[in-house]
Amino acid sequence: MAAHNQTVVHLSEQVVVLFSCFLSLLGSSLIIFTYVSLADLRTTPRKLLLFLSVADWLSAVSYAFGVWRVFDSDSLDCIVQGAISTFANTSSFFWTVAIAVYLYVFIVRSSQRSADSLMLFFHLVSWGVPLTITVAAVCLNKIGYTASEVSVGWCWIRIHTSDRVLWMLLTGKIWEFLAYLTLPVLYILIKRHIHTAHAALSEYRPLVSNRTASYSFSSMADMKLTLIPIIFIVLRIWSTIRFILLLVGSPARLNPVLVTLHGIGNTSQGAANCIMFVLFTAPVRTRLFALLCCCRADSLEPQQARDGKPGPTRGLNDQREDDVTSVTHTDR
Repeated sequence: MAAHNQTVVHLSEQVVVLFSCFLSLLGSSLIIFTYVSLADLRTTPRKLLLFLSVADWLSAVSYAFGVWRVFDSDSLDCIVQGAISTFANTSSFFWTVAIAVYLYVFIVRSSQRSADSLMLFFHLVSWGVPLTITVAAVCLNKIGYTASEVSVGWCWIRIHTSDRVLWMLLTGKIWEFLAYLTLPVLYILIKRHIHTAHAALSEYRPLVSNRTASYSFSSMADMKLTLIPIIFIVLRIWSTIRFILLLVGSPARLNPVLVTLHGIGNTSQGAANCIMFVLFTAPVRTRLFALLCCCRADSLEPQQARDGKPGPTRGLNDQREDDVTSVTHTDR
């Protein structure tokens, strides 16, 4: 795997990063499946999350191919993989920020119409800008072999290109830096607005029996608003550190632990989003499990009929669906 002036990607690192790619691919697929299957959860924020998951899905597939191959030259498949990962990764940055902007306009500015009107702009920027930059990089022969100096086996900006720093900024790093600054600010403003509104309402809200449940929902939402930018920074910071070490010429960028963390961070966004917005979101989790259980029950009905065993009654299923729907609307 190693060549002259090339960062060695060990087999253990490959296995760990490939497993991270698999989790991200699975997580992104689950988010997409949830949106397609559960019609009552197709809110605008969930639609934005769907587009983010598509970008993360493409990113996980392209990164997995690059980590599996560990390219050592500017081959055609290296260029194709580098172009796809560049487009998907950059698009993921834009969609992540788009979700924060939408929530800010919707919650802080209290204007759903203004927030929904941004959808076309989000599409033009989040798909158009990455596509334009990627096409320009490919046409100018900037994408190719990286010697794993700023990657973990996959291809990106050619390491021997004289203006590689400029293109590394344009194809990812500058948008990554902007996301580091934008996401915490927007989510802090959202949290501040929610806390202010909650404090104002609490002065007039009488003590009711379901106060504990309402407080639980508020606490979960508050925790997510805190974790979203933190998780993004924790996952992405390792690639930023290696980029900075490359700029200063430090050999520390070759450290196997740092290389592994870089690989895990760049490929885990889809898995992190799935944990945050599916597994840790009670209404979505409940609806998803109910859907899977119904599918399993439907598959067992023919067998139960042959065995002479009665299946679940329709009334019980209807009641369960009504309960789930009520929880979903409460969380929204």
